[in-house]
Amino acid sequence: MTVDREQVLRTAAALLSRKATATMDEVARAAGIGRATLHRHFAGRDALVRALEALGIQEFEAALDAARLDDGTAEEALRRLVAGVEPVAGLLAFLVTENQLFEGDQMNEGWARLDARVAALFRRGQEQGEFRIDLTPAWLTEALYGLVGTCAWAVQDGRVAAKDFQYMIAELLLGGARRSVDR
Repeated sequence: MTVDREQVLRTAAALLSRKATATMDEVARAAGIGRATLHRHFAGRDALVRALEALGIQEFEAALDAARLDDGTAEEALRRLVAGVEPVAGLLAFLVTENQLFEGDQMNEGWARLDARVAALFRRGQEQGEFRIDLTPAWLTEALYGLVGTCAWAVQDGRVAAKDFQYMIAELLLGGARRSVDR
């Protein structure tokens, strides 16, 4: 039996985004494979999480590319970005809370690349007078990540309608980031 590694990763991402403490046995069951088969592909939870990290970075970069961050206004680009990350929001929510990914000197440089691209969008919005200048681009980037993760969990728990994902994130973030005439 040939195991589709990417399908196993996507199944693991779906499970772990709902239950971050899932065991390797639970991941194997969800993927429809045995634990030994899972371990042949991923030596342990750390290896699985690192593979999920690579998938998450790849998916987020694809969303950034599709959002065309340099086209139109910064607000329009941000709305396109929120729409683009929606399909992988659960995985990103899981990864953002995986402390092991952000400890020590083993942090994946992909995160820094993603952060720089998102921060550049906020900086462009500030330079063009769309966004407040008293909030740093780094903080606005972290706020975006937090809102994406929180909304993903709220949708999964049924506390927020999936159809409201994009609207709720964009409106809350932009409501706080938008520059008003009296600021």
